[in-house]
Amino acid sequence: MTFPSPSPTHVAIVVFDEVEVLDCCGPFEVFSVANRAAAGRGEPEPFVVRMVAADREVVARGGLVLRAHATIDEDPPVDLLVVSGGVTDAVEKDARVTGWVARVRPRLTTSVCTGAFVLAEAGVLTDQQVTTHWEDQQALAERWPSLTVLADRRWVRDGDVLTSGGISAGIDMALHLVEVVAGRELAEATAHQMEYRWNDDPAA
Repeated sequence: MTFPSPSPTHVAIVVFDEVEVLDCCGPFEVFSVANRAAAGRGEPEPFVVRMVAADREVVARGGLVLRAHATIDEDPPVDLLVVSGGVTDAVEKDARVTGWVARVRPRLTTSVCTGAFVLAEAGVLTDQQVTTHWEDQQALAERWPSLTVLADRRWVRDGDVLTSGGISAGIDMALHLVEVVAGRELAEATAHQMEYRWNDDPAA
């Protein structure tokens, strides 16, 4: 899997009220640690990471307040889009967010957990093979029957779209994306720095 992107790669992580904390902060940590690991090796930092939201401030599940680096109205550059999961009922109905997700043209589009519902509502997911958190797979398949929802997968790639299960699966997918963008060695160094046991087999 190649990623023909200029360096650095601009990552936009979509957040919203009731976002699952680790669905957004897990990938954010992966990309930011990858930058530190690269800098420690005397290499350029491969990522510019931003949290992006409709409004500057969101309240995640559990009450954690997050301040976005950019709003969708500011239209930040995006090479790699990550749509977080959580309670997505409201954000699925927010035309500002789904319209922006539909409009941006990243080289890779990804989701964690129920972020797949936002991608489907935006028309990005149409007939691909996908996955989501195990609790939500049946609902995703019922609402969008043209999708092939795969169970027992950490993440699924179909073309330039990757979808993952929830929480730790999103971290595994983010480490895979580090490998795609910057190489296996940096991905392994990132997981080691995080003291995280990376499951790099999407079917495990």
